[in-house]
Amino acid sequence: MHGATVAGGLTPRDESRSAMGRSLDKILLRANRRIWKRVPGSIHDLHVAHAYGRWLHVVACRNADREMYLGTLFLRNRPALELMRRLAVKQRGSALKMAILGCSVGVEVYSILWTLRRDRPDLEIAVDAVDISPEVLAVAEEGAYGPQISEAVHASIFEPLTDAERREMFDWKGEQALVKPWLKEGVIWRVGDASDPGLVDELGTSDFVVANNFLCHMESPEAERCLRNLAGLVKPDSYLFVAGVDLNVRTKVALDLGWEPVGELLAEIHDGDPLVRADWPFEWWGLEPLDRRRPDWQIRYASVFRVPAASTGNYAP
Repeated sequence: MHGATVAGGLTPRDESRSAMGRSLDKILLRANRRIWKRVPGSIHDLHVAHAYGRWLHVVACRNADREMYLGTLFLRNRPALELMRRLAVKQRGSALKMAILGCSVGVEVYSILWTLRRDRPDLEIAVDAVDISPEVLAVAEEGAYGPQISEAVHASIFEPLTDAERREMFDWKGEQALVKPWLKEGVIWRVGDASDPGLVDELGTSDFVVANNFLCHMESPEAERCLRNLAGLVKPDSYLFVAGVDLNVRTKVALDLGWEPVGELLAEIHDGDPLVRADWPFEWWGLEPLDRRRPDWQIRYASVFRVPAASTGNYAP
């Protein structure tokens, strides 16, 4: 006879087995973490090590709480910003419309605008910066960053910057960094949900849609629905930047919707984020090493895609 069910439809026996499974997984991950750190990098590069690492990552993901972290850095992925600059140079006309989803405290927004405007001061850039949290948007819009922000995001957000870059981007008042006024122009800060199908009606379509480092916090079905939704925000034959997402999910959606991976700087961008590459395979946000032996490696490891006209607007689940 089965025991009484509990919340979620599990019996006490089911819950006990589930808790035991999580405990065993944690023991497995702790033991492997110690071993992994001692293994030479040349061993990590072997095909069998890649396969084992992917299995460990599956174990880590199924035990993850997936709480939302705000960790970020200014100029976090320089190769990705360089590719965005190159694509902006090719942009026709004098205006560029962007949507930046999951913009958090604004560090990514200002990094992008600094990169583009210092190279193309003639380009009129309009940005819709969207996040689900009004509190972090208030920080982003103010554009004032100090030790308290670094503590909140668990990282020194200025760490990658040179002294010259710090002077170019900010006016400094002691330890407080105030974003230069020319970087704040043209930004509309909006409270919104990236998975809301009505978002395209609110924002319209953009030349560049940026959706970095928040889809990894979602379970796979939710991340897939959200990613499909984002296709509707991209103008025909324009670009979607989407790093920090489960690679299986991104590959599936890209293939289904016919997205074309941008090969330029692909490997450099993949390895360009110091916050995620080092954490694989033991954290759910960790990013596996690029493996050119895979037949699908170009689409699997690309984080920038040209979205053809045929696939824009196809954002139904």
